[in-house]
Amino acid sequence: MATIAFIGLGNMGGPMASNLIKAGHEVIGFDLSPAAIDSAKARGIAVAPGAKEAVAQADVVVTMLPSGKHVVGATGGPDGLFAAAKAGTLFIDSSTIDVASARTFHEAAKAAGHASVDAPVSGGVGGAEAATLTFMVGGTDAAFGAAKPLLEAMGKKIVHCGGAGAGQAAKICNNMILGISMIAVSEAFVLGEKLGLSHQALYDVASTSSGQCWSLTTYCPVPGPVPTSPANRDYVPGFAAALMLKDLKLSQEAADTAGAATALGAAATALYTAFAAEGNEGKDFSGIIEWVRTRTDET
Repeated sequence: MATIAFIGLGNMGGPMASNLIKAGHEVIGFDLSPAAIDSAKARGIAVAPGAKEAVAQADVVVTMLPSGKHVVGATGGPDGLFAAAKAGTLFIDSSTIDVASARTFHEAAKAAGHASVDAPVSGGVGGAEAATLTFMVGGTDAAFGAAKPLLEAMGKKIVHCGGAGAGQAAKICNNMILGISMIAVSEAFVLGEKLGLSHQALYDVASTSSGQCWSLTTYCPVPGPVPTSPANRDYVPGFAAALMLKDLKLSQEAADTAGAATALGAAATALYTAFAAEGNEGKDFSGIIEWVRTRTDET
């Protein structure tokens, strides 16, 4: 069993760290948020006085941080986590960040004598709690092989997507699909309302026809057809609109850099920007159906 430092114990990191403990590993965590630290302690996670103190004791370090600049800033440099770690430590970054920052993270890890993978996740808070996350992993074959047993303690689908940054690339592309599809499903339900269709009738048809997708069958944006979807809880987030907007912006930055045409991705980014700007950042991203409905009523 490994000694694991877990840096970033928020809504995702806390339950992920807890699942590592359940798998028999020793976890030493740290977070800048007092509330996150209190929650981690309640889960039985040991908390170090600082990130470097946690890392110095570890065989493996997992980071779950807000953005690329946080990952690069926390890990690199003479005062960073790479410098604080024992030689040959495995670093697993499960943050969702831009591909360029992920590659910088890998380069700095290698220069410091450490193994590394970028391993962003899909599945939201529910998946983190239930250890059913999907991990999209970038890194060498050897680093992936070392990380896989630990990722399996936190998720049920572990995919090696390629070399450095490939996990982030897969995450960005996947969530662009998700944002676009949720808007499409929302528009279809609002149109169905205008045409006199019940939500259940449209769901029964589309869920078994060519309109079937995850945004419909697992995360249906109207209450009723899928009892576990956030629509039945007034859009209390499993995946907040602010996080969807972050991922869509990353997709558009990547598209600009790569020279890829993503017209629907750009449109989805614009719509979620408008939705979030009206005070909806903390709602589940499926709540955009309410925004679509309001705009429909105004026309």
